[in-house]
Amino acid sequence: MVLVTLIGESQARIGNRFYYLGPSLECRECRFKNVCFNLEVGRMYEVTELRDVHHECEMHESGVRAVVVVKVPMRVCVERKYAIDGSRITFEHAKCSEVGCTNWGLCHPFFVKDGDKLSIVEILENTECSAGEKRTIVRTE
Repeated sequence: MVLVTLIGESQARIGNRFYYLGPSLECRECRFKNVCFNLEVGRMYEVTELRDVHHECEMHESGVRAVVVVKVPMRVCVERKYAIDGSRITFEHAKCSEVGCTNWGLCHPFFVKDGDKLSIVEILENTECSAGEKRTIVRTE
């Protein structure tokens, strides 16, 4: 399925990646809001195609362009027993307080909440855990 959205003209470049942070209050009366707001909050997207559609926009000085985007798979660190390629898991942040750990950002990803459903699409590597847990870095959608 093709996912088309509108982004600022200056960001509309093939290969450009961005996080969708959610709708802006200023946009609630705009006639294009359904196209702009059709992404999942907190997910990273990559522009794969530019469309010839351009619109003026109150939020973007040079207007917006229609683009085709895809979700960028996320890297997260999960308990090793849940790291099964092709499985769908309920994500839980690691129960540790080792903020200085090199895997902290993968064990506590900013936009993933406890209870979010993630599909594992690739097993990347087993990793050392400062708290002694057996953990694996995976790519998810």
